[in-house]
Amino acid sequence: MINEKPAFDPAAAGWERLPDAGFLDLVGPLWRHRDEAGAVYGFLAEPKHANLINVVQGGMLMTFADRTLGITAWEAADNQVCVTIQFDMQFIGAADIGDFVEIRPEVIRKTRTLVFLRGTILDGDRVVAAASGVWKILDRK
Repeated sequence: MINEKPAFDPAAAGWERLPDAGFLDLVGPLWRHRDEAGAVYGFLAEPKHANLINVVQGGMLMTFADRTLGITAWEAADNQVCVTIQFDMQFIGAADIGDFVEIRPEVIRKTRTLVFLRGTILDGDRVVAAASGVWKILDRK
């Protein structure tokens, strides 16, 4: 007998669904929850996220980290447009299909033109990956 846990429902748990009509609409949705420490982002790992060994595809984890760190960069830059100019990812474990995967981005440093960020991707209490990068603040009016 398989002991399956019930699927996590982010909306019922107070998470906000992030709108995205672009690429993320194909692989999302992404969710956000704010608390006293800031924003946490998550996604429910679905079968569409699986790789050949039935864990979350590394590219999905990279997409998730790039988007959520990027959102955080925009916020740190007072909602100025920011673009990824450097991104690093270290895969440490695996995220399971059916689980809710989370990241809490952290701004390491902000200059007039750059935002440096990092975040740890978790599947429950398990560390899945670590991401870091640099976002360029564009001078767009």
